[in-house]
Amino acid sequence: MTKEELYNFIAKQKTAFLSSVNTQGFPVTRAMLAPRIIDGNDIYFSTNTSSKKVEQYLNNSKACLYFYERGRFKYRGATIIGNVEICTDQPTKNKVWHFGDRLFYKQGVTDPDYCVIKFTGIQAEYYCDFKIETIQLNV
Repeated sequence: MTKEELYNFIAKQKTAFLSSVNTQGFPVTRAMLAPRIIDGNDIYFSTNTSSKKVEQYLNNSKACLYFYERGRFKYRGATIIGNVEICTDQPTKNKVWHFGDRLFYKQGVTDPDYCVIKFTGIQAEYYCDFKIETIQLNV
C-alpha cells in the first residue's frame, strides 16, 4: 500500500480513534469524528481547548491514530504513530472550522475553547487479509 492509498482509506472513514499518554504514562484512547483535513502527513481535528487530551498533548506530544473498515468478509485497519501539535492560532482555526461547529462553540471560530489538533504521522501499519504492511510516512 502506498502512502496515498493509505490516506485515501483514512479519508473514507467516519470515525478515528486517537490516543494520548496520561501523566502516569498510560495510553488513553478516544473516538473522534473524522479528520477535518488531511494534508500530506498532517491530519487535523477540532476539539475543546479545555479537554483532557489537549492537556495531555501539551505534556507529551506522542500520539497514535487508528482507523478501520469492517466489511462483511473483510476487515481493514490502519494504525499511525506520530506527534500532535495543539494549534490555537487563528489561521489554523479558520482553516479547520465548519459552519456547524457553532453548536459547540458559541463564540464561533474565535471561541477560546475551540482549538485544532494537528497530528503529523511518522509511520503506519496497515492490516488487511491477515497481513500487515509498514508504511514510512516521513520519507
